[in-house]
Amino acid sequence: MRVLRVSHSAVVDEWRGRERALTDLGVDVSLLSARRWNAGGVPVTLEARPHERVVGLRTIGTHPALFVYDPRPIWRALGRDWDVIDLHEEPFALATAEVLLLRALRRRSRRTPVVLYTAQNLRKRYPVPFRWLERWALRSASGVSACNAEAARIVEHKGFAGRARVIPLGVDEQRFRPADVPASQSPAEGLDTPASPAPRPTDADLAARGGAPAPYRDHATTEITVGFLGRLVPEKGVLVLLDAAARDPRLRLRIAGSGPLAPELAPLATARGISDRVEFIGPVDPDDVVGFYRTLDVLAVPSLPTPSWTEQFGRVAVEAMSCGVPVVSSDAGALPDVVGGAGVVVPAGDDAALSAALVDAGAARADELRTTGLARAGECTWDAVARDYLDLYRSVVHEASDRPRELEVIVVAYGAPTMLRRALEPVAHLPVTVVDNSSMPEIAALCAELGVRYLDPRRNGGFAAGVNVAVADRLVPGADVLLLNPDAVISADDVAVLQRAIRARPDLASVGPAQVDEEGAAARVEWTFPSPAAAWLEAVGLGRLQGGARFVIGSVLLLRAESLDQVGGFDERFFLYAEETDWAYRAHRLGWRHAAVPEARALHVGAATSSDSSRREAHFRASQERYLRKHHGALGWQSARLAQWLGSMVRSVVLPGERGRAARKRAALYRLGPVRVEARYLEPELPDPLANGRLA
Repeated sequence: MRVLRVSHSAVVDEWRGRERALTDLGVDVSLLSARRWNAGGVPVTLEARPHERVVGLRTIGTHPALFVYDPRPIWRALGRDWDVIDLHEEPFALATAEVLLLRALRRRSRRTPVVLYTAQNLRKRYPVPFRWLERWALRSASGVSACNAEAARIVEHKGFAGRARVIPLGVDEQRFRPADVPASQSPAEGLDTPASPAPRPTDADLAARGGAPAPYRDHATTEITVGFLGRLVPEKGVLVLLDAAARDPRLRLRIAGSGPLAPELAPLATARGISDRVEFIGPVDPDDVVGFYRTLDVLAVPSLPTPSWTEQFGRVAVEAMSCGVPVVSSDAGALPDVVGGAGVVVPAGDDAALSAALVDAGAARADELRTTGLARAGECTWDAVARDYLDLYRSVVHEASDRPRELEVIVVAYGAPTMLRRALEPVAHLPVTVVDNSSMPEIAALCAELGVRYLDPRRNGGFAAGVNVAVADRLVPGADVLLLNPDAVISADDVAVLQRAIRARPDLASVGPAQVDEEGAAARVEWTFPSPAAAWLEAVGLGRLQGGARFVIGSVLLLRAESLDQVGGFDERFFLYAEETDWAYRAHRLGWRHAAVPEARALHVGAATSSDSSRREAHFRASQERYLRKHHGALGWQSARLAQWLGSMVRSVVLPGERGRAARKRAALYRLGPVRVEARYLEPELPDPLANGRLA
């Protein structure tokens, strides 16, 4: 696999560990980075190691989101063949827009999948044009890596079609390690045989060997050395740390870094009466960071979230843990995900809790936290990070797995146990999960009788939510998933036909069988994706002329495991109907296809679990509104809404009898707004909202 990576932060040698680890996994990686960049307040010039395929580019601008590269080397690089372009810049950044524009203009790389990166874990609405650039980038991306879970959720909400992968920032375990662990050994390998305590080294010893490892500390002494490494700004919590130290005379601080608060800290320490217990080191060269960590008993990360900033990862926490140093952090941003369970997390701004936790971590719990910290750091090594990236790359190029895939059946039920029995009996010998949105004891008993798994979510969240409940708790992890409506029936042989069909082509995300009703009449199973243009064609009676990509209806639908992994689950905002349309469209945007398999056949009664046609119509049209708003924006929805209203009004005049009355009711629904009408149906004490064409 050939990957082009673009990352200004890779100017730092330590942060190119990802590329080196990917190369060790057999990935052909070429890297474009900044020629010179200010990293953590320290100017860094790119110095490539032997055999590293990295080119330093001139940059214009110094802000991570407001700079651009010299476009000429990027243009030349895009003229070569790549399997993946990995753009390690935020979606809203100018550099991201620059590379995407060059890619769009460069014919050879125009269709190459793009992977983006994000760390932004605050839900920000950027000003124009950055809002537009972000939307374009997310709609162009085939994959996104996020260094924290909230950032992943945000890009999915803002329009990324698939599932953003949470991949931590990496650490070099051979460099960031306790001094008592050999360089050739993983830090976590020595956890069962901790080093014996040794006398506390002198300052001369520290100077001679670059710092003593935390496990060499004699915790019977009263002094606990607490370190801080970062920008000296209020939001990093350094003032809270001074207050915490003032609360306990055992705490001695070593504060490293630079920033606006630097000249104020010494007077503030004096005012708190702790000047003799605080050492200000100033900026630390990246080559000296390990030595700094090894002089500590505890590292403090007391960050304070603000409306415009919070911690996006906390790399210093992982580095310290990899060096065997216990970590105490606040609960700002992503810190609980990084530190929680491996260190101690306290409420942001609570100096009393911070003081007590630092003493506890530096003394009584030191050995325990060293062990858990080393284990957590082992999850963030460059080797582990590279494996996660390789898995992401394989997903965006739709690399087919050679191993045979198992199959799991998921049925979302709501009442109608007799009908559900008919659906389950032909496939009950397969792995089957029934999600019962109605929480009926009769359905639980039926599942026990047939030997299939029963899940009760204890709420009716709709079809999409029910599917997600089962997918999140799979019977067979990594299996293809057959979604089966309780009012549909398919034989095990036809299921096997579907699975052979989906495995025959690596770009198929979903397939469905031909369907007939109980009288043997064939039903349409393939449809083009809804759009404003399609709504206008339908309004003027030319719906048959619709072209473009198609999807398969979800009553009986087999989802490929790899596509489900890349696209993610169903959007639970779709209570009923269009959830499979939305999922299929997101898969389509990521390069997948959908197809009907006429060789397989299923029976589908259709709407058998609901007898209220007006309610069904409201749910269906409301889901169409959500879909169009999501994928075509407010203007696209209003255009489609006008087309549907005009078409329904014309039909209400020209069509006789019941068909004309149905058209008038549909026109009223679009005039009032389908989502508003659906909301009224969900309040059962209110009258039919379409009875007189207006909302009560």
